[in-house]
Amino acid sequence: MENLLRDKKAIAVFILPALILYLIVVFVPIIWSIVYSLFSGMPGMDFKFTGLSNYLHLFKDADFINSVVTNLKYVAVVVIGQIGLGFLVSLLFVFGLKKYKTLIRTIVFFPVVLPTVATSQLFAKIYEIAPQYGLLNSLLHVLNLDFFIQPWLGQPSTALWALCVADIWKAVGLYALIFYGGLVEIPDETIESARLDGASGIRLVRHIILPLVKPVIITGLVLSLTGTIKAFDSVLALTAGGPGTSTQMVSMYMYDTAFKYGQYGYGSAIAIFILFECLVATGIVNKLSRNN
Repeated sequence: MENLLRDKKAIAVFILPALILYLIVVFVPIIWSIVYSLFSGMPGMDFKFTGLSNYLHLFKDADFINSVVTNLKYVAVVVIGQIGLGFLVSLLFVFGLKKYKTLIRTIVFFPVVLPTVATSQLFAKIYEIAPQYGLLNSLLHVLNLDFFIQPWLGQPSTALWALCVADIWKAVGLYALIFYGGLVEIPDETIESARLDGASGIRLVRHIILPLVKPVIITGLVLSLTGTIKAFDSVLALTAGGPGTSTQMVSMYMYDTAFKYGQYGYGSAIAIFILFECLVATGIVNKLSRNN
């Protein structure tokens, strides 16, 4: 086995098929999107070369700009919720729970494996106001807080935040498990030494735990950022971008532009913009992590 691992040609033979498949599945669509973004219309039907006009039009398109602003709000809230709550839950797994750790970890992780449509239907029922109150409005009614009862998904002022709560709930278990994997790698001797030196509570987390699990947190942050920037399935299943365009993300605007209105070129330009956003976000996180 050791001889095989030293043989670079053998390693290349094993890796090459997977690498070729990866290039076909990932990079070929990206290249096609770049090519399509230089044209207008639909292939086979008035498909004309327009150069960079699609990219220039992005900055003049009020609907696109609105979707970017909505997406940024969503990213800010959901990333903070997923990473923050995920880290707190992982601390609870390691330092707080004394019994039933495996059972509780399983329960917390369970929403992650639920289909997005199932999660969306669940929260649609929770937020329901007609024909009968859902769980949230029923709870408010029981607590005599009827003035808070409202159609959470039916009005622009609350729909985005209701969507954020659903997506945070679904993903917290994933990030808790990722951070838990980093926390259990910290030697017990390190924690005990820090406690003997007087570090406890917030000081222990800030000065000892956070620096040691920083690489894991960076990984989680990149996953959360790129996932929320590309958010589509949960939005489509829960709000379909509505009411109006109050929850329309960039990815949904891209989908509508390309497949509903047949503007493949402009839709491809929006797709390249999303890719650029993900690359920039990843680069900024990595640069800040190195500087710190």
